[in-house]
Amino acid sequence: MNRTHVKKPASPPMRYAHPFYTSKPPGQRTPRPGVYGQRIRDWASQHLGPIPKPTRDPVMNLADIIGAAGVKEIADNGSIRFHSVGDTGRTKGGAEQEDVAIKMTNDFNPDAGGKNPAFFLHLGDVIYDQNKDNAYRDQFYRPYKNYPGKIVAIAGNHDGETFPRTDPVPLKAFLNNFCAKSSAVPPLASQVGIFRETMTESGVYWILEAPFVQIVGLYSNIVDGPGFLEGAGNDTSQRDWLTSALTNIAKQRKTTGRKALIIAVHHPPYSNGGHAGSPDVLAGMDDACQKAGVMPDAILSGHAHNYQRHTRRLNFAGRPVEIPFVVAGCGGHNDLSPAPANGQVIGDHSYDRALRGYGYLDVTATPRRLTIDMWQVPSPSSAPFDSVSVDLSTNRLV
Repeated sequence: MNRTHVKKPASPPMRYAHPFYTSKPPGQRTPRPGVYGQRIRDWASQHLGPIPKPTRDPVMNLADIIGAAGVKEIADNGSIRFHSVGDTGRTKGGAEQEDVAIKMTNDFNPDAGGKNPAFFLHLGDVIYDQNKDNAYRDQFYRPYKNYPGKIVAIAGNHDGETFPRTDPVPLKAFLNNFCAKSSAVPPLASQVGIFRETMTESGVYWILEAPFVQIVGLYSNIVDGPGFLEGAGNDTSQRDWLTSALTNIAKQRKTTGRKALIIAVHHPPYSNGGHAGSPDVLAGMDDACQKAGVMPDAILSGHAHNYQRHTRRLNFAGRPVEIPFVVAGCGGHNDLSPAPANGQVIGDHSYDRALRGYGYLDVTATPRRLTIDMWQVPSPSSAPFDSVSVDLSTNRLV
């Protein structure tokens, strides 16, 4: 009987599906042939997508989004308020996304002027799965058809992922809808009678200058986890830009005073459920902040489909600093269980609050304070599920 000769594998089969499932620290793991590396981040870092260069100045002004009159209303009011949440795209159903959108819509009053939310900051994963160009109709334009605020966004990993037949170009649909050359109602919306114009962000990383607050938006790439600020081919242009941008902010503070500073990035540096945290994102931000001599007052992220709040405590520029790291990936895609939070200390931060469920952030900045309220949807009470405030003069929680 003839038998087909089967070559022996170059190395013994792995016990588990990947070589990273082990209690051994990375430095003690036996390297395998190939390019696996010794950590999951080593594997992930070899599969990054490109980071498109901005098409114009990455510094955006709120007046370019809502008009000079709207900005004056906010300035005269003495505070700015905006919504924020991520991971809203849906693949089926979608009732939860619509419920959150309705609750945010109810926060507006056409006669409230500067007291209304100035905009909605989307924390990424606007669209999931394939045919993203067409999916914008049902995953974005329909759910927010009655939402009166402008919507700015950072891209999530699903926004950047590619599919050979339907989505061969990374970030194409995201750029078309949020980084258009000029504002216009796209056919996907107008064909079904929805009025919402495309946004004209400069690219996937930017600064938004507004009264009382500066927001830095970053892109943490396409891998499911962990996230990275670098792009394919060890492209460090975004990290280099971040250092330069924060350095400019530090210089501005010396002449015009400080505003609240928020960094928005899809992959959370800290996470205790749904998805793990991204230490590479944190290291990249830390490097830029140390070089620039300025720390953010809060970090907003999505990716993990739940709500979490962590507080990082460190010494910076000779004094103690407390920074809330808020995960709000609870905009409607699905919900995942976080670990219970009771203020336990994990390394350099505490894990303070968590929720499996849906909701959104209502963020308010004044000259003296930054406040982040999380509203659960549906809510069992008339109060926020969670609230945290930062005193901008002391960089401490109040």
